[in-house]
Amino acid sequence: MLLGEQARGLSPAALGRLKAEWAQEHTEWQRRSLCGKRYAYWWADGIYTNLRAEDDPRICLLVIIGVTAEGKKEIVTVTDGLRESKASWLEVLRDLRDRGVQEAPLLAIGDGALGFWSALSEIYPQTRHQRCWVHKTANVLNEFPACAPRSCPRLAPECPWH
Repeated sequence: MLLGEQARGLSPAALGRLKAEWAQEHTEWQRRSLCGKRYAYWWADGIYTNLRAEDDPRICLLVIIGVTAEGKKEIVTVTDGLRESKASWLEVLRDLRDRGVQEAPLLAIGDGALGFWSALSEIYPQTRHQRCWVHKTANVLNEFPACAPRSCPRLAPECPWH
């Protein structure tokens, strides 16, 4: 454990070694064969953190979680991207295709970022697109004025677009 009391005594050198080991493990995992992998659907999203903001605030983690036909969830990829641009998602999807994901998922679920949808249509054109309801609901609720009643978020599931 690297948090709290159990992290005491870890020197900067030890942390540096751990970080290097984890980076190597991630690199190997990102290169693993995906031959024969078939996914019924994917969830895709770009996750922004402030951990590397000093390097480039536009960097985000591009994440795809897949569900197999048997219903098993798998992390398919986690990689750096430049915002959620089409070019970044194209790189991710080409890599997945080149590592063996030859059959397109039936459905992909994502937020409203257009880069993913454009890239998906180019690499896996037969995959159907679905907007994530969590993201859609959050986007709508963000537009409510501050003075709106507290009951508004509870009413969102009753909206006809939900």
